[in-house]
Amino acid sequence: MGARPEFILPRHLLDDSMQTPTSAEPAIRAVDDRAVLDHYSQSVSSVVEQVGPAVCLIEVHNGQKGGHGSGFAIAPDGLVITNSHVVHHATHVVAHFPDGRKFAARLIGEDPTSDIALLRIDAGDVPFVALGQSGALRVGQIAIAIGNPLGFQATVTAGVVSALGRALPSSRGRMIDDVIQTDAALNPGNSGGPLLNSRAEVIGVNTAIIPGAQGICFAVAADLVRVVVSDLIRFGRMRRGYIGVAGADIRLPRRALSKLDLYEDRAVHVIGLEAGSPAAVASLREGDVLLTLRGKTISGVASLMKLLDGETIGVPCEMNVLRGSQIISVTLTPTELGPV
Repeated sequence: MGARPEFILPRHLLDDSMQTPTSAEPAIRAVDDRAVLDHYSQSVSSVVEQVGPAVCLIEVHNGQKGGHGSGFAIAPDGLVITNSHVVHHATHVVAHFPDGRKFAARLIGEDPTSDIALLRIDAGDVPFVALGQSGALRVGQIAIAIGNPLGFQATVTAGVVSALGRALPSSRGRMIDDVIQTDAALNPGNSGGPLLNSRAEVIGVNTAIIPGAQGICFAVAADLVRVVVSDLIRFGRMRRGYIGVAGADIRLPRRALSKLDLYEDRAVHVIGLEAGSPAAVASLREGDVLLTLRGKTISGVASLMKLLDGETIGVPCEMNVLRGSQIISVTLTPTELGPV
């Protein structure tokens, strides 16, 4: 097959804004392009310099088997976040930091449903990073991943936030809600590492890729991670009410807010129901929008998970739901989400 011919727009169809630039214009445009690229590079480099020292390689052993993933410290006294699937059933865990130090790590707790685990290492001065606010994310903003893909420690990739509010099946079958999609390249070994914004804040925990796909990677949103980590610190596990919906964050249009006399523009869109679950028994449907639970606003998936705490287990709970153009009230009784 011959070379593909170049398409040239006839000159008489060019308007003034499309005319061939003068000899001076390309040089000016090139300078501007370099400035933009330099700013982007400096942003990524600055984030890596700040966060890189807090990202560790997680070495795991389970009998005769071994493996590795990524993690990052969120406190100077040695609290480390990683994925549940990285450390599940591990008999020995070691955290290797970029400065050459390594520490034995013990499991404080894990939540397979969100694929988040919390480790403790005996250290008092490790570099650490802050959890950011994922609720303010916008599609298209910079996303930077740091981790240890295929054993290559401290590897950096960058891209953008591709989509928000995804639901993703965990390695143990249940749905992980409030998932960020990114095209920042991830590979086996990135699991448990941070996804960061340009302010060096953690916006998600890298958790999964789709084998064979390119540019489709996923991270558990920081707002959900914060809720899970809080319970792991308090209880060693997340005692959670279960209603059996898969949901995604949704923003309601202003016209709907005015018509329905609502003040909060964020809610949860039901995209799936488990058969026989409390939600199914209460006749919730795919397409419903969850507004309140026990009189408290549901402003997103992370908010719903926080509201479904241990106190809701076995207790009839009233929920306001937007179905079509009507707000209806349903009563459901959460059960305890058992171990996976």
